[in-house]
Amino acid sequence: MTKPMLITVLIVAMVAVVVVVDVLFFRDHFWERLMANVGIVLVFAAFFLRFLH
Repeated sequence: MTKPMLITVLIVAMVAVVVVVDVLFFRDHFWERLMANVGIVLVFAAFFLRFLH
């Protein structure tokens, strides 16, 4: 798999995880949802920097 395709798959997976977590757990909790989304993005960024950079 080429690097641009792998990055695209990683971004799509991140968006899917954020949407699923928002819908299932934090529907009516704005600040908790915001913190969870930031945490998810940071985990994906750390994964990218560690393994794909």
